[in-house]
Amino acid sequence: MKALLILLAIAAVVWWWRRGHRVSQTAVHSTPVAVPQPMLRCARCGVHLPASSAVAGHAGRAYCCAAHRHEAEGD
Repeated sequence: MKALLILLAIAAVVWWWRRGHRVSQTAVHSTPVAVPQPMLRCARCGVHLPASSAVAGHAGRAYCCAAHRHEAEGD
C-alpha cells in the first residue's frame, strides 16, 4: 500500500510539472497579433477601407479605386 501511494505521488508531481512546462511553451510559441491598420473613407462613395488599399488623390483625399478618384477629381 505504501508503494502505491509513493507511485501515485510521483505520478502527480510528474503530471503537474509537465502541465506547467507545456503552458510556458505555449506562451512562448504563440502566434503574433497583427497590428490594426488605420481605416480611411473613400471621398467618392464613403466606403471604409484599410489605408494600405486606398488610392491617394489630390489634397490628401483617399479613394477606394482609381475610377472613383478619376470621377471625383476629373483627371
